[in-house]
Amino acid sequence: MSPELAKWKETGEYIHYGPFRHKLFVKQLGKANATVEKTLLLLHGFPESSYSYHAVVEGLLQHFDRIILFDMLGYGLSDKPEQNYSYSLLEQAETVFEVWKHFGIKGGHLLSHDMGDSVATEIVARHENGLMPAWFTEGLKSLTFTNGSMVLDLASLRITQKILLSKYGYLLNSVNNIRLFEHQVRSAHGNQNLSSEEIRLLWEFNTLQDGHKKAHLTIQYLNDRKKFEKTRWLPALGQTQLPIHICWGNEDAVARVAMAHHLKEKVCQHATLTIMEGLGHFCQLGSPQKWVQYVSAFY
Repeated sequence: MSPELAKWKETGEYIHYGPFRHKLFVKQLGKANATVEKTLLLLHGFPESSYSYHAVVEGLLQHFDRIILFDMLGYGLSDKPEQNYSYSLLEQAETVFEVWKHFGIKGGHLLSHDMGDSVATEIVARHENGLMPAWFTEGLKSLTFTNGSMVLDLASLRITQKILLSKYGYLLNSVNNIRLFEHQVRSAHGNQNLSSEEIRLLWEFNTLQDGHKKAHLTIQYLNDRKKFEKTRWLPALGQTQLPIHICWGNEDAVARVAMAHHLKEKVCQHATLTIMEGLGHFCQLGSPQKWVQYVSAFY
């Protein structure tokens, strides 16, 4: 285990989720007694983990007193089960509430990236349908969505993503290596301001518990987008009165900037739109200082 990974792990803890007692890696930064107005809840993307926020949490703590992060099942330091877990976005949303309940979270600001955007939209749908947990009494104060395929028709998926989603996706397990991984990450990112060291650490988190051989399972969340995006998630974004921030790196090659404009113009017109100039898909890793400035201006 690299020193960076070990350091990240030692400041977190594990909790168990569901009837099969899967382990979730969770982390709390800042003051445990912070108000909900000063609490920030972070959701990571694919193929990432909570570590994707490692370079920005100090900057975010200049605006918030408490930050909650965790690795969803199938990612990072959490368990990566091959059985007894569906990797559905609906089930990932359940793990979110399990983590928040563990830390006594009753409300806060929610910020998400990539796949985390999809999980966040499921949470918005539950909010709009009166299905939030009874203990979440203070509610969501705002939502910030960053670079994720929230409108799948506008996404430019990489070839490996398409293969992984097919019935032959498992075949990529035998050829998945750091060279292919780096190529795909750079291709998705859209520019060159992402270091090989950050990509190496992304890869290391992926290889824990052979997670790099299970990408054909974790990427199935995109099928949930096909099922629920137009009938459940985008309508919920359109009707909610919660403050929404769409904050987008304009050089993203997968979740292209046209998606951010579509969300603002066609889905949730009351949202605040911020275009992060010169930033790519993994912008909190590639340009952390600029990312913090863009994101924090909303708050």
